[in-house]
Amino acid sequence: MWKEKLGNYLIDISKYTLTAIFIASLFKDLEEMKWVVYGLSLFASACLLITGLLLTNKKKEDDK
Repeated sequence: MWKEKLGNYLIDISKYTLTAIFIASLFKDLEEMKWVVYGLSLFASACLLITGLLLTNKKKEDDK
């Protein structure tokens, strides 16, 4: 049960990370670091999303 909740939490954090970076870039010009910030946030969000999906799918595999 805790793995499913942790998975859902990580999925939410991945969405919030992407949203925060893109909204912050609208308010402040990131200049030359723009693509570095986008790349790192995309990488971090993808890692969190994949980890969250793996944790939520473990519960379904246990039921079968």
